[in-house]
Amino acid sequence: MKTPPVALTIAGSDNSAGAGAQTDLKTFTAMGVYGLTAITCVVAEVPGKVSAIAPVPPKIVAEQIRLSLLAYPVAAIKTGMLHSQAVIETVADALQAIRPVLVIDPVMVATSGASLLEPDAVDAYCRRLFPLARLVTPNLDEAAALVGSPITSITQMREAGRKLCRQFGCAFLIKGGHLRGEALDLLCTPEGKASEFTAPRVLDVSTHGTGCTLSAAITAGLASGAPLEQAVGAAKRFVTRAITQHHRWQRPGGQTDALNHAK
Repeated sequence: MKTPPVALTIAGSDNSAGAGAQTDLKTFTAMGVYGLTAITCVVAEVPGKVSAIAPVPPKIVAEQIRLSLLAYPVAAIKTGMLHSQAVIETVADALQAIRPVLVIDPVMVATSGASLLEPDAVDAYCRRLFPLARLVTPNLDEAAALVGSPITSITQMREAGRKLCRQFGCAFLIKGGHLRGEALDLLCTPEGKASEFTAPRVLDVSTHGTGCTLSAAITAGLASGAPLEQAVGAAKRFVTRAITQHHRWQRPGGQTDALNHAK
């Protein structure tokens, strides 16, 4: 019997299952990967609103990671919402020795605009986790915060990507979904290569979890042995399909949309 590759997500729990560890698991399963979770916090949210965040104690996060790595042949790991400096430091300590294939989604701000990262945690990302990464996947706001200047064009995306690759020694996928025109993501590597991934923009869909889904799909591709650029391309197609074929429910006063992870 063939066994699937295994991937671990270290992320928050989203009760609406549109983002966080729940959407990571949906993505892993759709892409033929067995998914494990280490939950960092519990988030009460629905599309467009984050109501409350409760952190998981760092020692529990560390134990989830330890047991997962002990019992399963984890081929790739992604991090999502880590929320605090203490959890970032804990995750870095847990991964330092094994140096895994690591994808970091530096979750700082929700689609709704709610802050998902404590202010002192950005420095911990830069000092401890980014140097361990194979790939970091910031959106435009997150990339701008990391380089210290606004990013409003493809040219500025390229400049930011080159700067971040030089600074941290890993690849960066800057997600340009908020720019005008097609939905464009830019992959920059430490070797100086820049590759664009575009897809038609899907209008009139209000959902969340696209960044989580994209980074999880890349992680699944890497866990399955795909080269980075190939994994990113497949992930871009996957998330575009999930948006295009979205679910929609009517409710009093409006509607609720969700990504459709089924292939």
